[in-house]
Amino acid sequence: MSLFALFFVLLISSSLATSNSPHEQFIKCLINSPQLTTSITGAIFTPDNSSFPTVLQAYIRNLVFNESTTPKPYLIVTALDLSHVQASILCAKHHKLLMKTRSGGHDYEGLSYVSDKPFFVLDLFNLRAINVSIEDETAWVQTGATIGELYYRITEKSVTHGFPAGVCPTVGIGGHFSGGGYGNMMRKYGLSVDNIIDAEIIDVNGKLLNRASMGEDLFWAITGGGGVSFGVVISYRIKLVTIPSKVTVFRVRKTSEQNVTDVAHRWLQVANKLDNNLFVRMSFDIVNNTNGEKTIRASFPSLFLGNTTTLINIMDRTFPELGLQVSDCQEMNWTQSILWYYSFPPNSPDSTLLSRIPRVLNHIKRKSDYIKRPISKKGLGSIFKKMIELERPVLTFNPYGGRMAEISEFAKPFPHRAGNIAKIQYATDWTENGVDIANHYVNLTRVLHKHMTPFVSKNPREAFLNYRDLDIGATNNGKNSFLEGTVYGIKYFKKTNFMRLVKVKTRVDPGNFFRNEQSIPTLPTSRK
Repeated sequence: MSLFALFFVLLISSSLATSNSPHEQFIKCLINSPQLTTSITGAIFTPDNSSFPTVLQAYIRNLVFNESTTPKPYLIVTALDLSHVQASILCAKHHKLLMKTRSGGHDYEGLSYVSDKPFFVLDLFNLRAINVSIEDETAWVQTGATIGELYYRITEKSVTHGFPAGVCPTVGIGGHFSGGGYGNMMRKYGLSVDNIIDAEIIDVNGKLLNRASMGEDLFWAITGGGGVSFGVVISYRIKLVTIPSKVTVFRVRKTSEQNVTDVAHRWLQVANKLDNNLFVRMSFDIVNNTNGEKTIRASFPSLFLGNTTTLINIMDRTFPELGLQVSDCQEMNWTQSILWYYSFPPNSPDSTLLSRIPRVLNHIKRKSDYIKRPISKKGLGSIFKKMIELERPVLTFNPYGGRMAEISEFAKPFPHRAGNIAKIQYATDWTENGVDIANHYVNLTRVLHKHMTPFVSKNPREAFLNYRDLDIGATNNGKNSFLEGTVYGIKYFKKTNFMRLVKVKTRVDPGNFFRNEQSIPTLPTSRK
C-alpha cells in the first residue's frame, strides 16, 4: 500500500471511529469489508473530495440532471474489481442505503445517478475489459465498457466480424445490453440481447453467478428486462456476427418541395419488408425552405450489408420513390460506417471509437412509440403540421421486420417483434440551462407524443425500455409498487413478459434492494 493510501485509510478510520452517522458507518463498512481483495479507499469519492464533481459529472449524459438543484449522491464508489461491487451491495443492504448503478450514463432520465432519496452511486466505468475470440466467434465484455470500445476490439481482430448494437459509441454496455440494445444490423441479426450467450452477475447476497448458476429465468430477465432490477451485471458473453469486409451507406434527404409525404408514405409500406441486409431509417425535423418558411425535412440514413450495385438494384425494385443514385452511396468497412453514421469527420481513424467523451452534450428529452399500421398521407400531413408548429422535436422511425419479426416476443423480455413496422423515437435537445426552460421543451415533446396517439400502438401503448421515460409511469417503491410498476411495466414488456419479470424479481431480490423509479417490482405480500 502506498504511503498516501495508508494515510487516507488512517485518516478515514480515525474520523469514523467516533462517528455514528449511518453514512459514515457505511463508509467504515466498505473499508473493513471482508469481501475485499484489494483496498477500496481509492475508489471512494465523497463531496469532501475535490475530485467528486469531476467523477460525478464525467458520465452525466443529459445536462438536465447536471443543475445545481439536482440531488447529489452521498458518495460514489468507482469499483476497481469485483470485490468492490460485492462490498458495496452488502454494506448498502446492511445500512439500508439506496444504490444506483451506472455504466455509461446514457439513461435518459438519469436513473443511474439521481434520486430524491439518500443514495450513492456504484460506477462501473473501470470494469471495461473486453476479450474477443475470433476462433469461436465470441467475446466477453464487461458492462463498464462502451459499445465503441467493443467495436474497436472486434475490428482489431477481424474486419469481417461485428456485433448488432447501437451507433452512439459512448453508450455503456451495461444499460444498452440489459435493456435490449439495437442498431443498424437488427433487421439482419436482431437485438444485442438476441446474441448474448452468457453473463456474470453479482446478486443481492454478493454472489457472483454465471448463466449456469443463475438459472435460465434470471439470465432471461437480464437480457432485455434491465439488469439493475436484479443485481449488478458484471459482463456479457456475446456471439459475434459475420459481416462483409465492405458495407454501403447513404443518406438521402427530402423536403416538402420534393414530395416528402409520398416518399414517407411509401417508406411506411415497405421499410419492414426490405431485404434483411438493408436498414433504412426515416427521420423528420424542421428546416427553412428557400422562402425562409418552416418546412418538414425527411432524412433517410441507411446501412446495407453489401455493395453499391446490389443495393441500387434492391432500391430500384422495392423503394424507387426515394430516388437513390450511385452518387449517394459510399462503400467502407463496418467500423467506418459507425463513425459515418454518427457524423464524425470523414476519414476519422477507427481509434475514434475508443473515446468515452460524447461529441455533444445537451439537455434532452426522449420518448418512444411503436407503429403497427402505415399512416395515411392525411395523417402524415397532420403530423407535419404539428411538428412545424412545435419546431423543436424530431421524429425518427426505426424499421423492424426481418430477423426482428422471426424471434418470439417471449424469447426475451423485449416483446416488440412481429407486427411492428417501426419504433418511433421523439427527440428534443436544447442548450439553455434552467428548470423553466427544461419544462418548456419537455412539454413540446409531450404535445407531439399526444398528437401521435391515433397512429401508434394501443392497449397498451407500447414503449422501449432503453428510451427511459418517466412520463409513462413511476414507482416510489412503497406498498403500492406492484400496481405502480404494472403501469409502465406492461408498456415496456407487455403483460406476459412483465409478470414473468416480476416473478424472477420476487425470487432473486425479495427485499427489493435493487430498485429505481422504474424498476421491476416484487409481487405483493399476499401473492408471494
